[in-house]
Amino acid sequence: MSVGGVNNEGNDAGTLADELAQANAKIAQMSDELDGLQIEQKLTHKLAAAGAIDLEAAVLVARARIEGKTEADIDSCVTRVRKEKAYLFGGSTPVATPRRTAPAKDRVTSNQTALEQAAKKAAQTGRRTDLLRYLNLRRSVM
Repeated sequence: MSVGGVNNEGNDAGTLADELAQANAKIAQMSDELDGLQIEQKLTHKLAAAGAIDLEAAVLVARARIEGKTEADIDSCVTRVRKEKAYLFGGSTPVATPRRTAPAKDRVTSNQTALEQAAKKAAQTGRRTDLLRYLNLRRSVM
């Protein structure tokens, strides 16, 4: 019975050692994944603070650039990505706003000036007719 007991104990110790090795490998893998997630989270926060429009694309580009480096390189990576991929960030290129056409601009200006003139005249004279003219103009403009 002692021979069988020794064999069982040897097998148990071997399986326990294998399980321990697997558990240690799994812990190391989970630690690496956690480090990667922490770096990605820091990248996301820094890129969002830098004004990234397409945050997912910016994180993917930065993640590819920072692969194998430490967390200390995150700031330099963000500035490099912002410089090289400016289209991923807002405010880097001015957007052309549509201009008003000349007749529409003149019409609004002439209505505003007429309204302002009527308001000044009503305020200066204090007559009811001037006040009514101002109110009618104001109603038509607004």
